[in-house]
Amino acid sequence: MIKLFVTDLDGCISFPFKTPTWSAVNSIRELNEQSGDDSTIPPITICTGRPFPYAEAVGQWLNIRHPFVFESAGLYHWDGNRIETALDDHEETLAPIKEARNWIIHDILPNYPNAILEFTKMMDAGIVCPDESVIDEIHELALQRIPEIDPNLEIHTTEISINILMPGNNKLQGLKLLGKSLNVGLNEMAYIGDTGGDAVALKEVKMPFAPSNARKVAKDLATELPFEATEAVLEAYRRVIAYNRDQNG
Repeated sequence: MIKLFVTDLDGCISFPFKTPTWSAVNSIRELNEQSGDDSTIPPITICTGRPFPYAEAVGQWLNIRHPFVFESAGLYHWDGNRIETALDDHEETLAPIKEARNWIIHDILPNYPNAILEFTKMMDAGIVCPDESVIDEIHELALQRIPEIDPNLEIHTTEISINILMPGNNKLQGLKLLGKSLNVGLNEMAYIGDTGGDAVALKEVKMPFAPSNARKVAKDLATELPFEATEAVLEAYRRVIAYNRDQNG
């Protein structure tokens, strides 16, 4: 049985810079609410590279009450209003991230006025821009500069963002934190993601899904669904429930 259904945000729950499909969001929320009374419906939660405030807001939309993952490997617990991370010493460990963030502020943003620093991030350095060609240019610059700061830093990119992470501080680590917190194994999880940043998670879960708008790297590791974004999340949720009911006899 699948005990937990996890979704990415951008490109899955909604498209960046666009209003989500609220009818599908409401259907996802309704299924999540039914999970408390029906063991074949797993609860839903979030694993995203976006910062905490955005993940919290979407968690409220979907009435999520299980912990959720933000910035790829930060775990928020509603119970006690507390945050858990895999990083032991934030100040020392995050020194390369601070240097990468300073590089973004001083060397990148003045040359790309329609790009912004992803504010409120605590554990990684992020750039957001609605112009994919600008993201591609900055990505090339990051591939040159970031290894000089620390060759172990990870660089993840989507069509609207670049995220610079500490090594291993990725979505698989986030799912492991979730699993430890909820006593759920990766082989008891379903996950839907749409970019290379989701690949490490898609490889390890029992049921991986990708929406039709996903990048090839995600589609190659998952069941590709014939829907985009929000509708794909709803379809994946329904398939997980059907799987559980079949397993339940």
